[in-house]
Formats: sequence, structure tokens, C-alpha cells
Amino acid sequence: MCPTTKQKHRGSAMDSAAKPSASLPDWITDSKNGGSLRHVDLDTGTNGWASPPGNLFSLRSLNYLTKRQKAPAGDYLLSPLGMDWLKSTTKLDNVLARPDNRVSHALKKAQSQGKSMKSFVFAVNLQVPGKDHYSAVFYFGTEDPIPPGSLLYRFVNGDDAFRNQRFKIVNRIVKGPWIVRKAVGNYAACLLGKALTCNYHRGPNYLEIDVDISSSAIANAILHLALGYVTSVTIDMGFLVEAQTENELPEKLIGAVRVCQMEMSSATVVDALTPQIQPAAARVMGCSKEVGESKKTVKEMNEVMFVWMSLLRWGQLLCGVGNIVSLPATLQLLRFWWVKDTSIKLE
Repeated sequence: MCPTTKQKHRGSAMDSAAKPSASLPDWITDSKNGGSLRHVDLDTGTNGWASPPGNLFSLRSLNYLTKRQKAPAGDYLLSPLGMDWLKSTTKLDNVLARPDNRVSHALKKAQSQGKSMKSFVFAVNLQVPGKDHYSAVFYFGTEDPIPPGSLLYRFVNGDDAFRNQRFKIVNRIVKGPWIVRKAVGNYAACLLGKALTCNYHRGPNYLEIDVDISSSAIANAILHLALGYVTSVTIDMGFLVEAQTENELPEKLIGAVRVCQMEMSSATVVDALTPQIQPAAARVMGCSKEVGESKKTVKEMNEVMFVWMSLLRWGQLLCGVGNIVSLPATLQLLRFWWVKDTSIKLE
């Protein structure tokens, strides 16, 4: 969704976010394995999520301010806890505060037993608008307190103005058709707080960031274009706090997730106001699947076609061409228009 920037990447044979632990707490294990999207193999998995190596992402290095150099990101600051793909009749806000949220439920259960009392959860909720509202919720967590004085600590406990200036996403298309690579970019980085409306929810042991994609018409159109090809797309998404001074460098990923060829029909249906009564084994959000929905309905195809035609019309308008404009030019101009409209400083 962010305009593209060209980067060189160095991979790592090790999954930096998923180094084996002798004894993961039960609440973390339950969170990783209990989502509406399952935890799958990094290279071969489909319709699920995985943890990409941090070194696949290039972030600001120690000497970035003087030499503008970047370096592989390395280990995450927080551990990945899983992903939920949710569907509702209205926009879902502050999902961690819901009594049926599975991650909150798992942590509260552990804390009721006197365990994991210092644990903290960081969540990013990407809100996809439409007749049916979808949310892609990414969870990260830690058993230890966030170090006081650290950049992440300042972000978690800062005000919204500071957060909007610093909250950054980096993404890379691992696999996908040409049209999606052109629209999204093979590698992109931008400050989400400047590009889109972000709402921050600070709880006693969590911070959730709700990203309203409908706040940008261009981002909304590009995302809906990408969703039309979602079953053939694999994308890595990393989240971080941007370092802007020398003592904040090098940048570190809060966490990252690889979304592997997701099926739209994998969404868990969530009641917008009152949690639905479900069987005892599936009362926690993220455990029940939508049944009987086709992978791609005629209505969805029409929506994708409408967005595609809108993209072409915008390209024609920008170019001042009355007949037809080439697809590459259309997509490049859309990205340029979005950057100009939102005043994003890209790297």
C-alpha cells in the first residue's frame, strides 16, 4: 500500500523472530496456534502466516544520518503471537479490549494463575472498509517489561502526535502477479501515521494501533485491487518506530509477519456489538471459520473490476489522455499522486 522504493536485501537462513525457546509460556503458544489464520511453513505454507527473517528487511543503520546507509534488521524486539483475519458488519476498533479476543483471553488466563504478570502485547489492526468490514490483526508480545527510556517505550507511552510521526511499516512482495507488484511495489516503506488515520488504544498491558485504510482513497483502491489477487500473493510486513536521531539508531523491527496466499473465506465472523454465542470449543475470537462462503463471489469480482476501471480513469485524468493510458503509467502515477497528496517523505 505504500509507494515503492528500491532496496537490496540480504537474507538469513535463520528465522530471527522464531528462535526456539526451551519453554514458551502457554499463553504465547495458544496465541500463535489459535488464530483464524494458522501458523504455516515460511517457504511452502499457504492460507496462513509465518515469521520472516528480520534480515530480509533493510532499516536505518548506525551511520544512517551521516552516510544514509541501511543494514539488515536482525532480530525482532517482540515475539510474533499470530494473526487474525476478521469480518464484521461494521469497523472493528480496539479488538484487544473485546472479551472474546483470543490473545487477551490467553494472557488473562495465565495472569489469573499468577503467571506472565509483566507481559505486554502490541497489536496492529489494518481495517479494510467495504460493505463487509475486514480486519487483519497482527499480534506481537513479550514476557519482559519494555526497557524504560528505549524508543519503543517512548512510543508505547507517548502521545498520538509523537506516534504519528514515528509509526512505520515496511513491506516486501515475496510472491505475486505483476499487477500487484506494480501497484504495491516490491519493497516499500512509509510512515503510516502520516499516510493514514491511526487510532491508538493503550490498555494496562497492551498497545493496539487501528489503521483506517478508508482514510486514503488511493490506498483503499490499491488495497482492493490487491485483494482481488490475494490467494496468489505472499507479502512480508514489518512494523517499527522510526529512528530520527543518532542515539535512536540503529532501527529495530518491533515484529514482522509473512501473510501467505490468504483465502478471503478464512475470515472469522465477529459481531460488531455483542459477541456471537458459539459452541464452547470456539467461543474465543479467531477460532471459528466462516462456512459456506465461496472463495470469490460474483459481487467481489465486480468490486475488483470497478476498482480496476477507477484506476484506469484516474490515470487518464492525470495524464490528460482522452483514450487509453498504459497500465504501468497508471500505477506509477497513482503512487506518485498518493505520496504528493499525503506529503510522505519516502526513503
